[in-house]
Amino acid sequence: MTGMDHRTVRANGIKVNLWTGGRGPAVLLLHGYPQTGQMWRKVAPKLLDRFTVVCPDLRGYGDSDKPRDGYDKKTMARDMHETMLALGHSRYALVGHDRGARVAHRQALDHPDAITRLCVLDVVPTHTVFAKADRHLAAAYWHWFFFQAPDLPEIMLQAAPEAFLRQMFRTLSFRAGAIEEPMFQEYLRAFTLPGTIRAGLEDYRAAATRDLEDDERDLARRLRCPVLAIWGRAGKMDAMFDVLATWREKADEVRGHALDCGHFIPEEAPDELLAVLGDFLPG
Repeated sequence: MTGMDHRTVRANGIKVNLWTGGRGPAVLLLHGYPQTGQMWRKVAPKLLDRFTVVCPDLRGYGDSDKPRDGYDKKTMARDMHETMLALGHSRYALVGHDRGARVAHRQALDHPDAITRLCVLDVVPTHTVFAKADRHLAAAYWHWFFFQAPDLPEIMLQAAPEAFLRQMFRTLSFRAGAIEEPMFQEYLRAFTLPGTIRAGLEDYRAAATRDLEDDERDLARRLRCPVLAIWGRAGKMDAMFDVLATWREKADEVRGHALDCGHFIPEEAPDELLAVLGDFLPG
């Protein structure tokens, strides 16, 4: 990514691939499925004059390690917290999209003294998704439930990875051309690395098992840091949830609004997102 160094660190027993650069307070940007840290390519370089920015590939994604297990969000959150410690950042702001927002939510719960602010993009809490699941949500988020089946999703995705990725990006995007063809090809490269497809499925499987159990145990715990929730007005979250209300069940200080875009906010609406982050992140 422009203006950032590409490197790896060892954290929580795995190799984490990342990009970092800039100066000032630290900000950790976590990507979603089925992407990598490069989803921040339109956002991160424009933060470098105010912040030290870190854009990792999550466990199982991109060029980070893909172990057999550890896809529960407590473990993935520990990966990211130890990554920041390895880089010398004991306190930092968090911005997470999609799966990365779920990791970030758990990270803010488990490492509250480290997290100064939390921004979640186009998600409601995992526990809320399952608690409110009905036929409408099952139809809109079919992949959450399809991915729970053993073996079959691996077989089908490995048989047609390009068709699957193109379908995901097309159906969840609102602004055409937000993911350029060269970037799509990079996502496809990462998606077809040995172990990536299985790891992504294990991420979703953990959401319906270990993550849900952890969330139920922690229902009484509230996020201590300020929370900013941003979502796409043309996306499915806007149609099915009162997004701010779901996060106000988890934290005392919550604000946010929808942007005129679909699910892939950092790629579809980078300038609008940067304006919002500029007002929210610590100076």
